[in-house]
Amino acid sequence: MKRSIEAVFWLALIAVALIASFSWLQLDLFGLLSPDSRQHMYSYASSFFPPDTSADWMYKIFEGALETLAISAIGTLLAALAGAGLSLLASGRFGAWAKALSRLLLNALRSVPELVWAALMVLAAGLGPFAGTLALALHTTGVLGRLFAEALENTPPGPALALRHAGAGPIAAFCYGTLPGVLTQWLSYTLYRWENNIRMAAVLGFVGAGGLGQMLYFTLSLFQQARASSVILAMVVLVVMVDALSAWLRMKWVN
Repeated sequence: MKRSIEAVFWLALIAVALIASFSWLQLDLFGLLSPDSRQHMYSYASSFFPPDTSADWMYKIFEGALETLAISAIGTLLAALAGAGLSLLASGRFGAWAKALSRLLLNALRSVPELVWAALMVLAAGLGPFAGTLALALHTTGVLGRLFAEALENTPPGPALALRHAGAGPIAAFCYGTLPGVLTQWLSYTLYRWENNIRMAAVLGFVGAGGLGQMLYFTLSLFQQARASSVILAMVVLVVMVDALSAWLRMKWVN
């Protein structure tokens, strides 16, 4: 009985919070569902069909998809390399000060969203795929560096210590004693972040970072809904293909 009263109390509190939020934000839910609003939404949505499938436009979409794929792949690769290097510091293998500073850097990198990094990189490197690649690399370095460091911290030190006692140097002990225990995790994390970066690379074009996102921004700005529909479909196909490829690679390399 007491738990039922508590459950009702919390449900009522959540309902009051939702109603108060709608009132404070001045969200007109009834206006959204009015006949005029539904008619406008239907008219705008129907303008996206049928998609533009002309040969010239499909070729441009193909080029944009390749650019988006390249941005995500290069950005993820750079982030994996930088994250692996910083993870050695963040896992405490070079002292407490190096660990604290590297973790502070990783936190700063991943706390800034990709869109903010892209806006900054556009100012620094100009419009185009280079800015998008740098934006993805900076944010993903913070994410992968932290994940890589945690994997290193959870790795048993026994194999590396045995190699050191046998006369191996620190680099050899790491490569043959520690790295084999974390490599599968590192690959899994990297492939997962690549999947996320594909989606984000398609969005970064809205701030001028190239790829399909930039094409979508231009077509929507010019009210070319049929062409925008083709770009959206290309984004969906690209994400599905990369997800399938990533899942296959994880099964092949990680398992």
